[in-house]
Amino acid sequence: MPSTQPQGFVVVNDLRPRVRECGITIGKMATGEQNTITDVDGVAVGHATLIEGSGRLVPGHGPMRTGVTVILPHDMNVYEQKLRANVYVQNGAGELTGALQVMEWGILETPIALTNTLNVGLVHDAIVEHVLEQNPDIGIGAEVILPVVGECDDSFLNDIRGRHVKRPHVLEAMRVCERKVCEGSVGAGTGMSALGFKSGVGTASRRTSLGLGGYVVGVLVVANFGTIGDLRVDGVPVGSKIEVEQGAPDNDRSIITVIATDAPASSSQLRRIAARVPLALGRVGSTSSNSSGDISIAFSTTEPIPSSAESLSTVTEVASTKVLNELFTATVEATEEAILNSIFVSDTMKGRDDNISYGLPVDETLDMMKKHGRL
Repeated sequence: MPSTQPQGFVVVNDLRPRVRECGITIGKMATGEQNTITDVDGVAVGHATLIEGSGRLVPGHGPMRTGVTVILPHDMNVYEQKLRANVYVQNGAGELTGALQVMEWGILETPIALTNTLNVGLVHDAIVEHVLEQNPDIGIGAEVILPVVGECDDSFLNDIRGRHVKRPHVLEAMRVCERKVCEGSVGAGTGMSALGFKSGVGTASRRTSLGLGGYVVGVLVVANFGTIGDLRVDGVPVGSKIEVEQGAPDNDRSIITVIATDAPASSSQLRRIAARVPLALGRVGSTSSNSSGDISIAFSTTEPIPSSAESLSTVTEVASTKVLNELFTATVEATEEAILNSIFVSDTMKGRDDNISYGLPVDETLDMMKKHGRL
């Protein structure tokens, strides 16, 4: 797999801090153990990252700044042990394959993969082959599958026409899935930018109070949206105050949000949870522009549904308004922090045709946060 570091190319700096490590607390709720989507028991995340070449774009050959991210919703065969799920679309200028079936049936039956826009078909095909190998009866005695694959456009930094993410990369991302989640310019987030700065993959989690179930809500985003100057950090208009050489253009291009919870939510309740994501987008400065695909998918790991089940009806669901309200708040807070993490940890990156997406100047940002009493 390509992984060479081109001369003069700046890759993600492992020392760049997450938002909370800077002393910035988003919201009021407690986080999960790691403050990642994998705080929901059984969820795992893996990336395959392709970084190769520099300089002039040669379509089909590079430079490459792209990848794939896979979310495994539990440690069992997802087709045999389906999960309740649903989708919410704030603005539909994007793609999440399989979304219509998830919305219609209220279930998730494959891993979730994220990649760049023109690689959706190849990643989709790789997931199909993987699930067919796991389940020899699909298409014979069992229902066929529609994998869930989401996308964002990384063409500002990447040779997107090359469609460089292939089946081995998808399988590698699945092979390395684990509880520890790498963020920033990795996997599907490698070539992404948001709100005028380099971004990528971000994650965070929240836990409801013990008296209301102690449920975990975990969020993972691929952030690639927003307008230069609009970034807000905990309400502070950081983007309008930082003077930085213009890199990434005003970016209408999308955000894909994956929400996991161990709360016993029905598919209709999961749609309502996913529908809270736009509130977080507004908090960080998005206005959900015309060309942005703002798409969210939420699933519950509680009570998997065996493929042999005769009914997909809900057995249990969240019955308390107070619990639902905490789950909604948890989703907003975790999504806001996940987006900010994707920006804070992503360093400056030079891509095709020497296009540059600049990393957020963290020190300058923290000075502003201090002046506004946020630290």
